[in-house]
Amino acid sequence: MTPSFDSLSVLTLESRRAKELASLISTYGGRPVVAPALREVPLESNPAAFDFARDLVRDAFDVVIFLTGVGARALIGVIETAHPRDEVLAALARTRVVVRGPKPLAVLRDLRVPVWATAPEPNTWRELLAELDAKAGECPLRGARVAVQEYGVSNPELLAGLRERGAEVTAVPVYQWALPEDTEPLKEAVRAISRGDIDIAIFTTRVQVVHLWQIAAAMGLEADLRRGLTRTVVASIGPTTSEELRDRGLDADIEASHPKLGFLVREAADRGPGLLRAKR
Repeated sequence: MTPSFDSLSVLTLESRRAKELASLISTYGGRPVVAPALREVPLESNPAAFDFARDLVRDAFDVVIFLTGVGARALIGVIETAHPRDEVLAALARTRVVVRGPKPLAVLRDLRVPVWATAPEPNTWRELLAELDAKAGECPLRGARVAVQEYGVSNPELLAGLRERGAEVTAVPVYQWALPEDTEPLKEAVRAISRGDIDIAIFTTRVQVVHLWQIAAAMGLEADLRRGLTRTVVASIGPTTSEELRDRGLDADIEASHPKLGFLVREAADRGPGLLRAKR
């Protein structure tokens, strides 16, 4: 039997892929409620990126870690305004390059930059550190100079894990997440969840959780939001997002078996209606 949302209301907080996700929800018989929770804002002044580039071409790093595809491409785009691209790519080729998952891997393959290590699924900071531990025979982290391309919000657990292993860590922020310019759909999502009008809420990044709570706090509705979500089926793209939900006192009812939109929506359609009946 094909999974179906059975005409339930399904909230998505996606921004860049909002239309795609809404279409998927409709395909599986759901009523999409779209409330974009963030926008990507390039850092207007990014001295850290230029400092990174200067040190990179001088071979100052032993390891460079790329966490996202968008961030990897943006970082190279920023620094090639100060250094020729060929010079930057040649420097990366001389460095042990590590990627968190398939998206930065695809970007670096397009640029023909060799990748030394890739974190396995579910591609969190834990798998990344474990992969580096497994390769410690080739490059011990103790005393290593490590640069980390950050994305939107910093990952303190990853940075702390690298430093605990004795690495000298340089964080390189490339872009940050901001609230959307129009926050009214997000405010209405908080109200709808609080009223019990949302049946299933889909979270595809931890920043969506952060921003939803930020808006609820500004509205004085944090307790109502949390209460509403306990009666809503909460679906998470993966461990990092689920961890952010737990920090807010909530457990994800569904975590995608693979951290991809298609898997998440299909599994939410398959299990969501039954879970909702049990919760209510």
